[in-house]
Amino acid sequence: MSVEAFADAQLSDQLRSLRRRASGLPLIPLAMLTTMLIAAVGADWIAPHDPLYGELGLRNIPPFWVEGGSSTYLLGTDHLGRDLLSRIIHGARISLTLAGAALLIGGTVGTLLGLISGWYGGWIDEGIMRAVDVFLAIPLVLITLVFIVLFGASFPLIVIVLVSYLWVRFARVVRGEVLRLKHLDHVALARVAGASTARILMLHILPGVRNTLVVVATLQLGVLILLEATLSFLGAGVPPPTPSWGSMIADGRSFMANAWWISTMPGLAILMTLLAFNLLGEWLRDALDPRFR
Repeated sequence: MSVEAFADAQLSDQLRSLRRRASGLPLIPLAMLTTMLIAAVGADWIAPHDPLYGELGLRNIPPFWVEGGSSTYLLGTDHLGRDLLSRIIHGARISLTLAGAALLIGGTVGTLLGLISGWYGGWIDEGIMRAVDVFLAIPLVLITLVFIVLFGASFPLIVIVLVSYLWVRFARVVRGEVLRLKHLDHVALARVAGASTARILMLHILPGVRNTLVVVATLQLGVLILLEATLSFLGAGVPPPTPSWGSMIADGRSFMANAWWISTMPGLAILMTLLAFNLLGEWLRDALDPRFR
């Protein structure tokens, strides 16, 4: 069987498995993530108010279902009179943009290094894995705070921080898969046939890692959003007044006694997003892993 036919057969098998499990789709997580994506893309049109505009006379208005609330501000306002719903919607855009950029860069770098490390072994594998160990040992939040003091908070700096966290996860997982796959018969046949290393890695090894990459990426997206929120909460994230879920929680921590909604609403947004990504990742793992079929 040719390489192309083998890859097509593997993909067809996975699609059939997904169709068989379609009745068990995680509808609630998918609905939550779809809502978040729509909010992020259409924030300028969906948000009922300007997320940066506030009036002190409207500060600390509770949500509409609480006594004293208003249907004009469905989730209430913060200590500066800014609409919480509008800020949460725009915060979704920031979280998804940062997480998506970090996933694209960090996932690509980690996957390539994992492929190289697992395939070549020897001193190349040793060097890459020691670099992974170094990055895993770095106290990321503390180092980020130092860089923020030196260079100031910025979007590119946050992406670099998230990438430095993410690439090591992909590299370790991919390396482990490559160590298993490179001894299989179809890879040995490709070697005998004279296929180049790049061709073997891209056409014979990478398709075998694809399912694992999908699951890891789905699970890590939630972790990236949580990490970005943590940095913003500590003042090391997206600079104000840009709305960010973490900074919104930090803004409300001094008002928990009489304006609990300022921190609670963005906190719930983070909770539901992480839960949705985790449930979707678990479902993908069960659907794509042949051991669970």
